[in-house]
Amino acid sequence: MKTFTFAKLPENLAELQALPEAALTDPFATAALTAAVLCNYEKNVDATVEMLNFLKGPQPLSPFEKQFLRDRLVGKSYVPRSYFAGTSPANNYTPSVPYTITVEENPYSYTQENYAVLWIKSSGADSPRQVKMRSKGENWYLWEQFLLPDIRVPAEQDPWA
Repeated sequence: MKTFTFAKLPENLAELQALPEAALTDPFATAALTAAVLCNYEKNVDATVEMLNFLKGPQPLSPFEKQFLRDRLVGKSYVPRSYFAGTSPANNYTPSVPYTITVEENPYSYTQENYAVLWIKSSGADSPRQVKMRSKGENWYLWEQFLLPDIRVPAEQDPWA
């Protein structure tokens, strides 16, 4: 388990690359950065895609992946925020600042050579969600993320809250 703290979430590629975690030498850091970058989607789609392409390394987002992001994140910017400390449906998934995120491994994290499957807990879901990284040389790149399934809606959108 590793916990990462960010004073500010990156809003563009330059801000992302300025973070020490952006060296991409640690699969845990790559997973944490993936959640952080996804939080920017509704602010700036193009900048978010550019940052995700950086995290993906030699294999940029496919048209299908871009459409998937649009389908999952438009109107649901709270989903990626739910991975950060201090969030809950009751506070509309408003993270504590500085932003803190914990990434965990389990006995099945390294069953495939050159891949790491790590897990991040959402405050709006009952089970943690996975992020899969692939190594190339010393670097760990984003391979797949499963961070965007629906979660409990925020209180402000729940008529029963």
